[in-house]
Amino acid sequence: MRMGINVADKSLLDAYRENEANGFRLIVQKFQERIYWQIRRYTKNHQDTEDVMQNVFIKAWKGLPKFREESGLYTWLFRIAYNETHTFLAKSSKMKTVDLDPPLFENKVVVEGTALSPEEIEDKLKKAMSTLPEKQLLVFNLKYFDELKFSEISELTGTSVGGLKASYHLAVKKIEEFLIED
Repeated sequence: MRMGINVADKSLLDAYRENEANGFRLIVQKFQERIYWQIRRYTKNHQDTEDVMQNVFIKAWKGLPKFREESGLYTWLFRIAYNETHTFLAKSSKMKTVDLDPPLFENKVVVEGTALSPEEIEDKLKKAMSTLPEKQLLVFNLKYFDELKFSEISELTGTSVGGLKASYHLAVKKIEEFLIED
């Protein structure tokens, strides 16, 4: 069941049709942060994320005249970002990257009697997530970090809500097991 575009998307598309450059700028402003974090969870550093994001919006600019309005703008941009991210990762899979951005956590946390630094916590979570199959990782990211509803994820991915719930449950179990064993 595809929902098509909503009123806000229609307004953005109308602005684009009136003045392409100005309308596209409004589209970028509305979606750039969500797209950034979607990409960032896979690329792991700011510079690579910016590179992929630039490619996403270039493709969007070129593809917008042919946009069929069968899905929402974010759904369309999400798919472009997903494909661009995976293309980037496939090309750079042999190169290691170093994340120069600050860690997510700021204080030491005590886990089962052991004090862990923020960097250690973040590293453990990244390692656990790296063990997930691609589909489970995607669903986990969208549900846990983006806090999307399963119905929204279903719209983005074209997967049934039941299948998404199963993937999410399996991802959480695998992460828990990894963290307990480590």
